[in-house]
Amino acid sequence: MSALHDAAAAAASPVFGVPLSVLDVAPVTTDSSAPAALADATELAALVDRLGYLRLWYAEHHNMPGIASSAPEVLIANAAARTRRIRVGSGGVMLPNHSPLVVAERFGTLEALHPGRIDLGIGRAPGTDQRTMLALRRMAGNDDLIELLRELYGFFKGFAPGDSYEGIHAFPGYGGGMPMLWLLGSSGYSAQAAGLMGLPFAFAHHFSAQNTLPALELYRSRFEPSPELDRPYAQVTVFCVCADTDEEANLLASAMALSFASRRTGRPPGPLPSRRQVENHAWTEAERAFAENYLRPQVIGGPATARARLEELLAETGADEVMATASVPGAAARTRSFTLLAELARLPAE
Repeated sequence: MSALHDAAAAAASPVFGVPLSVLDVAPVTTDSSAPAALADATELAALVDRLGYLRLWYAEHHNMPGIASSAPEVLIANAAARTRRIRVGSGGVMLPNHSPLVVAERFGTLEALHPGRIDLGIGRAPGTDQRTMLALRRMAGNDDLIELLRELYGFFKGFAPGDSYEGIHAFPGYGGGMPMLWLLGSSGYSAQAAGLMGLPFAFAHHFSAQNTLPALELYRSRFEPSPELDRPYAQVTVFCVCADTDEEANLLASAMALSFASRRTGRPPGPLPSRRQVENHAWTEAERAFAENYLRPQVIGGPATARARLEELLAETGADEVMATASVPGAAARTRSFTLLAELARLPAE
């Protein structure tokens, strides 16, 4: 059994049989601000560490007023310095946006500061719109994920003789300071790549639920054992909102659905709607249909409903780990959601 499977078994929920983790984007609402969102994210990191979640990841997004996690490495450093046991990482770094050497050096530094606690989740989507992608990738110049991953590995582990990068290393990082590498995806491309490379795979069920089962099947069918992993390890990230009642959870979750629905109509991205805006919003039939379709596959409800939905998701996917994300208006509501989820899962809290 690999170290990853060992750690998962040790942190598994006695209710669900798998560990639970957290994905945070530091959401900014219309009645909040980026500094407030980052302060809330810092407090949330300390909380989920105490509650017994296995890992905490930050997602890279750009040019989005409702998301303050544009620089995951900075949030990782902040959270890791304020927590004791939880693994902290990226969910993910969009590798085509960056030089692999820079990513290797930054995450090698994080691993040196917090040995054995850093995850490097890699994705290939831009995490933004096309114009912003061009601004990000003007200096990167390469969007071939497999080639970029080869370079990333090389800066940590060394290149073959004669390679154009032979002798270039990531310091810190080279010679044993590599963080745990994951591939992230919302379709079959990264699933297949993760399987062929023998890496753990994280699937974005929270915004691509229709592709979850095909991608996981592709990952498992194409998996080749590697020095890091002897058998597949699939994580599923789900939009999870747990509140005291089903009605409260659905109201909170509607903020994200409304935000997505607004973007689908061509409106520019804005902050996450506040609770008051959601309560007072005059929903159109199209918005209602979109919200119901988006929220149906997710885990939303009071404790009993959330438990049942999570059990269904695990039965459908056979996931080895569930990562919950809860972009809802209000820090108190997010805190309550992750606390209730940990309690119903009976996580090994401090």
